[in-house]
Parts: sequence; structure tokens; C-alpha cells
Amino acid sequence: MSDISAVLDCADKALPQSLDRLFDLVRIKSISTDPAYKADCRKAAEWLVRELTALGFDASVRDTPGHPMVVAHHAAGSPDAPHALFYGHYDVQPVDPLDLWENDPFEPAIKEIEAGRKVISGRGTSDDKGQLLTFVEACRAYKEINGTLPVRITILFEGEEESGSPSLKPFLAANAEELKADFALVCDTSMWDGETPAIAAALRGLVGEEIVISAADRDLHSGLFGGAAANPIHILVDVLAGLHDETGRVTLPGFYDGVEETPANIKASWETLGRTAENFLGQVGLSVPAGEKGRSVLELTWARPTAEVNGITGGYTGEGFKTVIAAKASAKVSFRLVGEQDPVKIRESFRAYVLSRIPADCSVDFHEHGGSPAIQLSYDSPVLTKAKNALSEEWPKPAVVIGMGGSIPIVGDFQKMLGMDSLLVGYGLTDDRIHSPNEKYDLKSFHKGIRSWIRILDALAKGAK
Repeated sequence: MSDISAVLDCADKALPQSLDRLFDLVRIKSISTDPAYKADCRKAAEWLVRELTALGFDASVRDTPGHPMVVAHHAAGSPDAPHALFYGHYDVQPVDPLDLWENDPFEPAIKEIEAGRKVISGRGTSDDKGQLLTFVEACRAYKEINGTLPVRITILFEGEEESGSPSLKPFLAANAEELKADFALVCDTSMWDGETPAIAAALRGLVGEEIVISAADRDLHSGLFGGAAANPIHILVDVLAGLHDETGRVTLPGFYDGVEETPANIKASWETLGRTAENFLGQVGLSVPAGEKGRSVLELTWARPTAEVNGITGGYTGEGFKTVIAAKASAKVSFRLVGEQDPVKIRESFRAYVLSRIPADCSVDFHEHGGSPAIQLSYDSPVLTKAKNALSEEWPKPAVVIGMGGSIPIVGDFQKMLGMDSLLVGYGLTDDRIHSPNEKYDLKSFHKGIRSWIRILDALAKGAK
């Protein structure tokens, strides 16, 4: 039996004990958003430090203005081994409404939800306690067989991810040298499906902007002033309508600077996943893609930038009818970014475009709502390739490299503040009900997640950094 086979066999035999530890962690009510659970958040951090210390990590609880961080270090068997920073979070979402839970959210249990499919129920089982423990348990099995780890590991577990991570950036800045590694490993994502593991190589960035257009100094009677006075709602909808051309492309000057085409082989792999406009949009009662013409739904949601109107206000919106010309109208607009698009330049281009459409006797105010660049890993990076091959050996179907339409701020922080790319591998499923009542984590996800990290760590140790 090879070393890797022995480690995998060890993880299989220790699964009952691994589940016991997961249950212990889930029972801790580490709800970061509610001050009433401050002591529970510290309890979870201290629990993790005890487990990591028992595994031979140099682990400690690090205080912050909010909930504590957990930082741990472990050397590798070889001085030439790569150095990985593993990130996860031990805090969880509130459980309300409690009456919709089938069981106590903090008393985990194994249930069979369909023939042959067992799940672990409880708050945090998928997001993110079960996910982070797949990595810890993989380290446990590897050390049990080999006495050491194949790569040098730093662990960072935070306790405020579910409440916006207010302490994270200051902590990264203050401890940059200690936390910096060759790359980061993030386990807070999902599989493509129950048999197909996925690596997220692209995360879209985000620019949020609110505009308020002002015209007359008060609301006007539309009979007296209609046809003569500027209507800020008319101006607003003209501005918003002009954001796209007839092909669905965004019209802002310079908007597509830094946007590259997805490699043909990656697009070809996406085509094998079976996602169509019909089965994707059909689940929300739609059928026709609304973005750039000639693009697949996966391209549109993973690899192309967007301009979306998220809210409009203006005029009278109450019951009945009121014939007024509003004095103000506003809209909230967000841009999802890809590739090398610059959030600052996108914001500047949008503001210049809006100003160009405002009449001389009207005005516009802008309110910034955050901005972050996209994250794009090289599709052929050695780390990604090794992880993809390792995952493909473990699961029934080969691993796929995907994009993600949303953003994971920590990945951008690692890249910007620590100069590290991140490998995003998770074993959650879309029906895990994270943030909702009856959250669960498939028993298969937990078990094979442990085995997957064993394979990935072993693969990362082979060859040059």
C-alpha cells in the first residue's frame, strides 16, 4: 500500500471520530452577528486551537476588536515544500426563523433524506464548519501515517465572515509577514454537482454606485408644469436605458478594457456541464438570456462583465394616484467586473457618462457603494492543475474549472494585501440551504472532502513550488 493509500485508508477508518469532532464544533453557537453569542464565538476559536495544538500545530487565539482569529502553523517534512495558507470561518448565520427547523439547529444529526443519501443537519455544517474540518481532518490522517505534513501550512480561521469581516483587513495588514504564503487554499465554495468537483478560477469584481438626479426645488403639479419642467424620472430612465446597446454590450467608454475572451478549451469544458438558458432561467420563470448576444449563460454569469440596475425610486409610489413631477429620482447601479477591469476607472466612466446626460439646470449626486476588482487565476497554473488532477482521482467525474458570478472579498484581500493567489475548492452543494433553516452537509461531501484534501496536499508537495 502506497503512502497516499494508507492515509486515505486512515481517514476512512477515522470517519466516526471525525464526525464526532464536527458535531462538537457545530454545537457551539458561534453566531457572529449577535452580541449575545460573543462568548460562544470565543469558545469556538478556543476549541479549534485545542484541536490544532493536539495535532502538532503552533496554534493560538488572536484577539481583534471583534471576534478572535485563529492562527496556526505547521512545518512540512521537507524544507523545499511549498507553503499554503488555509482559510475558513468558524462563525455561523443566525438560525431565525427557528420554527422552520426540523431539528435543533445546534444539535447536529445524520439523516437520510433520500434512498442512499445521508446528510449532516445543523447550522454551520456546510457554511463553514464542515468545510474547514475536512482540511483539518485531512491533516490529521496525513500526520497519523507519515508523522508530518507534505506541505508547510498556515491556518487562518476567522469569526466574523458572516458579519462582514470588519476585523479581517486590519488583521491581515498587521500580520502580513506571518500570514504570507506561496498560495492560499479557500474551502467555502461548492461542487458543480454531487459527483463533479469544481475549482473556482474566476470571481467577478463589483462596483456599486447610487445616483440622485435633482430638478425643480419641489414636486410640481403635472398639469401646471408638465411639458415645460424637466422631469428627473425621465432623465434617469434615459440614462439607464443608454447603458446598453442593442446587442447587450455596455456602452460606457473604456468599459471592456482588460476584458479577455475565455480560452476555447475552458468554454468547451463548460459546454459539457449541461447548463442551458432553458434549464437555468427556467427555474425562475424565464427562458431568454438578456445579456450580450451570442454568449452562453455560463459565459454571461461567470466570465462577462455586467451593468445592472438594482433599484429605482422617484415620484409618488403610494396607493392611488398623484399627478406630480418629482423633484428627485434615484437609482442604484452595480457593475460586475472580470479580468483586469479597473473599478476606479469604471466608476469614473459611469459618472462622466451620467453627467453628460444631465440638463444644465438639473444636478446629480453620486454615492459610492464599494468597489473591488475581479479575481482571475491562470487556468494553467501548476497549483490549479495539480488540484484538478487530484480531485478527478477522488470523485466519480473529472473536476471542472468554473467561474463564479459573485465575489468572495477574502480572495481579493489575499491577492492585494499578501500577494497570493487562492485555490478555491469546496464540497458544498446547491441544496445545502446555507443561511436558511435546515442547513445540511452531505455525509459524502464531508467524507470525500477529507479524502480530497489528502490527495491535493500530496499532489501540491510533488514537483517545484
